[in-house]
Amino acid sequence: MKKSILVTGGAGFIGSNFVPYFAQKYPAYHLINVDKLTYAGNLNNLKECVGLSNYTFVQGDICNRDFIEKLFEENDIRGVIHFAAESHVDNSIKNPGAFIKTNIEGTFTLIDVAFRYWMDGPNKVKKGYEDCRFHHISTDEVYGALGKEGFFTEKTPYAPNSPYSASKASSDFIVRAYHHTFGMNVTTSNCSNNYGPKQHDEKLIPHIIKQALAEQPLPIYGKGENVRDWLYVLDHCKAVDLIFHKGKSGETYNIGGHNERNNLTIVKTICAVLDEKKPRSNGLKYADLITFVQDRAGHDFRYAIDATKLENELGWHADETFDTGIIKTIAWYLK
Repeated sequence: MKKSILVTGGAGFIGSNFVPYFAQKYPAYHLINVDKLTYAGNLNNLKECVGLSNYTFVQGDICNRDFIEKLFEENDIRGVIHFAAESHVDNSIKNPGAFIKTNIEGTFTLIDVAFRYWMDGPNKVKKGYEDCRFHHISTDEVYGALGKEGFFTEKTPYAPNSPYSASKASSDFIVRAYHHTFGMNVTTSNCSNNYGPKQHDEKLIPHIIKQALAEQPLPIYGKGENVRDWLYVLDHCKAVDLIFHKGKSGETYNIGGHNERNNLTIVKTICAVLDEKKPRSNGLKYADLITFVQDRAGHDFRYAIDATKLENELGWHADETFDTGIIKTIAWYLK
């Protein structure tokens, strides 16, 4: 009988890259993908899973406790990999309530159901469920902002600055509490900005690609000086796989690509690649479309991840640099 692993948010950007990779790598697992299919979820991103005997999609809301309990009971869930989240900072400024519900209440519902299904009480694991693990995917934004120097480590104090990052920080603490109070087998990962195929075009890189191909203005917040550490999505998926299987219970692992770029550099890089791959019909450069717009409220200046713990303890390394990853990303969108 296959071991059932529940993946939440598997129709979203990172999840829809992770699910095909994971299902194909582990045929002995039955992968159950639960997604609410909000605007950010797209089943077209899971075409690689069509016909896989060890893959099942179920539409549903992680905040619905009856639904989650039924999933656990009917499928004997033995592991959870929790991607599902509201994640766009701009949206969290406009509608914080959706982030509080999904990211905090949803995470609580999931981990509490898992606790009661896998354990008889604090530090009392049910026989046969000793290897069950709950892995929680979070963000580097919980750490707040950096100046021009330094890096986020697993010991950096939390200082979330947006409703999004505050909701993710809260969910991190819930997972931590279930480990320290109840002895649950949990791991958490905090990643830097992801990019790659299948990303919703509300995010910077796909938005710029889409705007450029339509020969529309390329909007950049402020002066474009805000810096992010960019992580190719498949490198993130490989890290989650490693942490889920080999990470130490109760530990947090930071995942970063060692690819710091400011927003203006990102946009100019995309423009240069498009100039080569798909030149504008009028002979002008895509960079001529760059437009600076009013900065985002509370815009954090810089994020940068120190992934030394993950690299040294579990042997992970990023396969893609930003220069190689952005070529693959643009090629996917052009195709």
